[in-house]
Parts: sequence; structure tokens; C-alpha cells
Amino acid sequence: MSRFIKTLRAVFATAGLLAALMPTLSAAELRVSAIPDESPTELQRKFKPLGDYLEKKLGMKVEFTPVTDYAASVEGLANNKLDLVWFGGFTFVQAKIRSHNQVVPLVQREEDASFKSVFITTRADINKLEDLKGHTFSFGSESSTSGHLMPRYYLLAGKINPDSDLKRVAFSGAHDATVAAVMGGKVDAGVVNISVWEKLLAQGKVDPKLVRVFYTTPGFYDYNWTVRSDMNPELRKKLTEAFLALDKRNPQDKEILDLQRATRFIPTKAENYNQIESAARNAGMLK
Repeated sequence: MSRFIKTLRAVFATAGLLAALMPTLSAAELRVSAIPDESPTELQRKFKPLGDYLEKKLGMKVEFTPVTDYAASVEGLANNKLDLVWFGGFTFVQAKIRSHNQVVPLVQREEDASFKSVFITTRADINKLEDLKGHTFSFGSESSTSGHLMPRYYLLAGKINPDSDLKRVAFSGAHDATVAAVMGGKVDAGVVNISVWEKLLAQGKVDPKLVRVFYTTPGFYDYNWTVRSDMNPELRKKLTEAFLALDKRNPQDKEILDLQRATRFIPTKAENYNQIESAARNAGMLK
């Protein structure tokens, strides 16, 4: 056999080995993202300790990549460009439909079993939902559960149609941006998720003498960490166990949980989000 033929066989054998290894190499990195309900820098800051923790627990690299909008997080998971995504309830429903039921919610914060939104204003003449009529108003992102869908649901339940009863409706894109719009007088009122509102209050970034809550919604299921259903079962199990093992009595775990604004993580299931799907269909936000 000529040296040339031997060399060719060696090249092809190496190429075949590399091809065989490719799934393993790609599987050695967990690709993570989150809906952009806060600024990209804030999302990165919140995730860093959690990402480091998951790397140790899983024995693999964990890479967080911010996305430009809510739809990108849905498409990223549905198209196998992401492995783990922090969804709101509505974006989880969108991902479930977009992927033909090929996504699985793993865990949620204990707080997400009864999440709430708060309506805020600086105006003395707005004290209940009915007072919003004729005023300017800001939701968060159009695809936000707590910043749009469920607030719209409760407005409609109160016989208030945002599209016809309000003077002007804006979409800020994120909860902190909504707070800034209300504080800055760009809109008369707005709605944000209660977790971000409480965080901004605690950080002194909101003056409660200037901006106040005038309505709090009933509770609903919201955020969760979701994976594709074709994830390796062993990896899915280890990932779930890693979240459930976080314990506030451990100082390092407490830092992670505090950044996630969580008491602890608990298991969740797709059925928990049936109310969200029903509300979205009733509001004409799901086709």
C-alpha cells in the first residue's frame, strides 16, 4: 500500500473520529438564555453566580447569551440553539406551541406559583383601574406575562379595554423601563412585575413618595426554567436536582437565590400554565 493511500486513510479516519465526537463536544456546553425583561447587564449579573454553580454541579461549561427580544428566546429553544431558557409563563406557552410540545418546564421559584403584577402611577387622580380611562399607559414587552398578558386580562375582566378606553398605550420592552417611563412622566401609569418593583424599591431606585402602587393583581403562575424534551434524561435530572438543592441556609446558595429573587426552586409542570394559555387565547394573543 502506498504511503499516499495510508495518509488518506489516516485523514479520513481522523475526520470520522471528529465527526463522531461532535455531539459529545457540543453537549459539553449548556447554552442558556433568558427573556429580556430587564437590561442585558442586569441579566448577566444575576446569572453569573448561578452559571458558576451549575458548571460545578453538571461538570460542563455553562454559557449565558442574552437575546434581543422575547421572540428570540422562544426561537432559540425551538430551533436547538439554546438548551435552557428562563421563560415567563406566556413565553413558555409560546415555546410549547412553536415547538409542537417539545419543551419541558423543569423548575420555578416558589414565588412563581402565585406571581403578581402591580399597577403604578405618580398621579393623584388614579386610584383604581377604572381611573385609567382616558390616560396614557405603559405595558412592558408585548410577550411579557406579568408586564402585559395578565395585566391586560385583568383590565378586560374589569370592563376596561386598553385599546379603546386608554388615551395611549405604549410598550416599554422591560419592567425597569416601564418604571422609568412612569417616574419620568412619559406615561400616566404603567404595570410591572412585583418582583422587579420590590427590587427597585429595596435598591432605592424608586421614590415611593413619587410613584405608588394603586392596584395589585391576583396571583398567577409565571416564570420557569425550561429545556427541550430531547435533552439527555441524565442531564435533565442533574439540572433539576441542582436547582432544587439550592438552600438559603448555605451562604453561597443564598447569594444565588437572592439574585434570582427566590426563596427556593420547586418542580413545575406544563399544566400549571393552562390559565396563561387560556388568557392569551381570550385576549387574541395566540392564534
